[in-house]
Amino acid sequence: MTSNAALQDEPAPIVACTISRDVQNFDLLIEDMENVCGENWGDLSIEDASVFFDQPEADTLEFVVLAVDQEDEAHVDLVTDLVKRAAAQKIKILIVAEEVSPIVLHKLLKLGAEEFIPYPLPDGALNDAIERMRKRVTDAELMAANIQNNLKATGDRDGVVVPVQGLAGGTGSTTFAVNLAWELANVDSGDDALRVCLLDFDLQFGSVSTYLDLPRRESVFELLQDTDSMDSDSFMQALLNFNEQLHVLTAPSELIPLDIIGQEDVQRIIDVARMNFDYVIIDMPTSVVMWTETVLNAAHIYFATTELDMRSAQNTLRMIRALKGEDLPYQKLRYVLNRAPGFTDLNGKSRVKRMAESLDITIELLMPDGGKQVVQSNDHGVPLSDVAAKNPLRKEIQKLAQSIHETNIEAAEGA
Repeated sequence: MTSNAALQDEPAPIVACTISRDVQNFDLLIEDMENVCGENWGDLSIEDASVFFDQPEADTLEFVVLAVDQEDEAHVDLVTDLVKRAAAQKIKILIVAEEVSPIVLHKLLKLGAEEFIPYPLPDGALNDAIERMRKRVTDAELMAANIQNNLKATGDRDGVVVPVQGLAGGTGSTTFAVNLAWELANVDSGDDALRVCLLDFDLQFGSVSTYLDLPRRESVFELLQDTDSMDSDSFMQALLNFNEQLHVLTAPSELIPLDIIGQEDVQRIIDVARMNFDYVIIDMPTSVVMWTETVLNAAHIYFATTELDMRSAQNTLRMIRALKGEDLPYQKLRYVLNRAPGFTDLNGKSRVKRMAESLDITIELLMPDGGKQVVQSNDHGVPLSDVAAKNPLRKEIQKLAQSIHETNIEAAEGA
């Protein structure tokens, strides 16, 4: 006799779960979850959720909806622990909040929650948030497939090394480095496309990956830890490509000491990069470290970004004195004035002249203020040319890239 139980379909796996102190306090959420997930969702208390994450059933979860209100702020540690657990298990987290302080919301989003919806829920808000989370995963998968560097090592180049260092915080050095590298990668050089590499040597707070919307990978840290065994192939594998034209070594995923690498490590990385690329742009940390000397000696030109203010002037003077004191090639420095005064600002131009004279330097590059479009470009993870091709800052960087390439060609032909 056949058992009827054997003929019954297995229950569909739970794909979503609400977590709250009492879900009955969020009756609109219950209705929306039924509309979105049908019967394939469950409800957990905050206390039970932590235990559930250890069960095999949690493996089928696509997302959880964490519903909190003002009373939950007294037990915020329990809530934050749940967000950490879910994020660690790659479960997407959506926050539904009623009268919760912005500080708590910010903390939950920073710990791994992907979406936030206020309660009472606006019509269709839950469905829209879930669709956004799903699309974000799809986009991430596509990006992962497209950003892996497929460029092969050649070892037949002799690349030009161009570091960029801000002489004060906020002088736009990373924006300058990223956009200069991109413009060089797009310089019309005839039949052969230029091979351009961008190295983020600001190991602690480097934001090249943010400005180009690239992930930070563990392989970068592994490369930095063992440059002795690095060859061209392993170096190329650590790079990510941006739009098939620019190749990037991002900063590590974790905050690490600047002295985790030494002068020999930096020299090896630069040497391998030069062997495989026409141009090697290096985004330097604002701090001066032992291996700054290595980069300076390897550089063909060394851009130093400043602004028209006292802190930049004082730091420039200190930098020059330090380099002269160590008998280092300070003549390689090319000073870039960010947010330079406009053509009609005679008073501003006079201040620039006085600053240069007082420091006994020549400010060769005056970069105009790119305005809000620069912030938008950086926040969207794309170069200025993609967001605002006619932006005055973009035009100046484009002209500089063309000039660098033309000078390099002339030097190569004259050699």
